[in-house]
Amino acid sequence: MTTGTATKLWALDGAKFTLDRGLLVVGGTGNIYIPVPTYVIQHPRGLVLVDTGIAPEAVDDPVGTYGELAAHLGLEYTSDLRVDKQLEAVGFKADDITHVIITHSHFDHTGAIKLFPNARFYIGAQDLPYAYWPMPAASVFFRTADIEPARGFDWNPLTADHDLFGDGSIQILSLPGHTPGNSSVLVRLPNQNVMLTGDTVHVPEALSDDLPMPSDYSTLDAVHSIRRLKHVAHANDATIIIQHDPDDWAKLKAIGEAIG
Repeated sequence: MTTGTATKLWALDGAKFTLDRGLLVVGGTGNIYIPVPTYVIQHPRGLVLVDTGIAPEAVDDPVGTYGELAAHLGLEYTSDLRVDKQLEAVGFKADDITHVIITHSHFDHTGAIKLFPNARFYIGAQDLPYAYWPMPAASVFFRTADIEPARGFDWNPLTADHDLFGDGSIQILSLPGHTPGNSSVLVRLPNQNVMLTGDTVHVPEALSDDLPMPSDYSTLDAVHSIRRLKHVAHANDATIIIQHDPDDWAKLKAIGEAIG
């Protein structure tokens, strides 16, 4: 197997939510303040964005964008936290993005898809139709208005794991359960490997105790995927970064402006 590395990874700041922890993990109690970050990965063959965060229009009109959900989220979102502005803060423009990985089709990962019309998009194949016809318990988490403008984009639906550049540096892992096409991303960097969970897990106890989210598409698949994520991370000596965990976000910020 050919092995290579990406050059750098930046964790980009984003909106913040205040939620009932019980929405994120079975048995969770109390409120939790969570980040909604995205990631940009520099590779010799392209600039890769992992997820797109909250819709830009929600800065000025959160209720018009998300309805009553905006209040339930305790949404905190300012113009500097838009993904295009966060890219500019680390020296890039939206047009520089060549590849976009959507870990799954929930609204806090699809919000700014329309800003990247020239990129190649990757998503678990089952997630696009599911976003239009989800189970009722999960329907609040989808916003098809984010996806409609991108119908003509270069979509590459995945039915299995995918090695983005064929060198092992950025691997999209098929981990269904949270949604039918959910994925996580393993990134090999020059000095370390990192597992970006997406929403395969949301909080540390979900990872340590194999606990699903109450509204997951499939509880059984979700638990199997949590276990597989840990096996793959261990095999690759990868640091697991839980995308919405405030402590993991603090660790990323402490590492510095870029991870290499």
